Amino acid sequence: MKKVVHPSEFGRVAVLMGGSSSEREVSLDSGANVLEALRARGVDAQAVDGIPALVAALAEKKFDRVFNILHGNKGGGEDGVLQGLLEALGIPCTGSGVLGTALAMDKIRTKQVWMTLGLPTPRYVRLAPGDDVHAAARALGLPVIVKPACEGSSVGVSRVFNDGDLDAAVELAARYPGELLMEQMIVGEELTVGILIDRALPSIRIVPAGEYYDYHAKYVAEDTQYICPGLDGEAEAEIRKLALAAFHAVGCSGWSRVDVMRDRAGKFFLLEVNTAPGMTSHSLVPKAAREVGIDFETLCWTILETSFKEAGRS
Repeated sequence: MKKVVHPSEFGRVAVLMGGSSSEREVSLDSGANVLEALRARGVDAQAVDGIPALVAALAEKKFDRVFNILHGNKGGGEDGVLQGLLEALGIPCTGSGVLGTALAMDKIRTKQVWMTLGLPTPRYVRLAPGDDVHAAARALGLPVIVKPACEGSSVGVSRVFNDGDLDAAVELAARYPGELLMEQMIVGEELTVGILIDRALPSIRIVPAGEYYDYHAKYVAEDTQYICPGLDGEAEAEIRKLALAAFHAVGCSGWSRVDVMRDRAGKFFLLEVNTAPGMTSHSLVPKAAREVGIDFETLCWTILETSFKEAGRS
């Protein structure tokens, strides 16, 4: 990857944020922080809200590259649509290419890849419209998690302990486009590992004040604890190695965040890869980067450097 010495080497940068996905507000928050950081380092960066606005700006040749901080799919920038567009136009973009973003956005197909490679992930059932969700829950064994297969930020997620709560959980998840996923609930520690330029950052163990790390705990609450590094010794080395393997398995590049559960027996289970992680005041990649001496401005600069793709990689 190219190491940039002077901000002029980036040219005119569109910080792509907002959009029309369910994660719009988080993306706007992330984007504002990224924009401020890049400008503080002398980068000629401008905010662009959503893909249609970016297309219009690129038609007028206003930008040379894109820092993608859109979150989610269907108007977000994590489902491969943006990456395909920019690749066709020859406009460099941060993060993973078409394959990595599209595959990582789809939790079902991500799990299929991991399972094929022998990487640990919770058992699951793919729910099609009209499927017997009660039979699926019996097959997995309660408790289970029901969620949309292609959303992030805990959107549409339910934890189900009783058969009587299944229908409401499915109804909530079905409000979002795409398939549904029922997954074995792993009881234990919730962890995440940031990936930056093929390097696994220190893990973070997440300890919410409430019972679960939900949307409120992620973006609103001030009492969620983040312990970094989240583990010690061999366990910390193992989770970093696993996260990097999961990242590469789904064709990701540049940067991402891999979410992992560790059960009470100490076994790890991969949950998902986020190819455009949050960059808000509550976000986890910046916290892990700080642990190894990378401040927020340097982190944003380094992520922008990922728009200079290596030959043969997307």
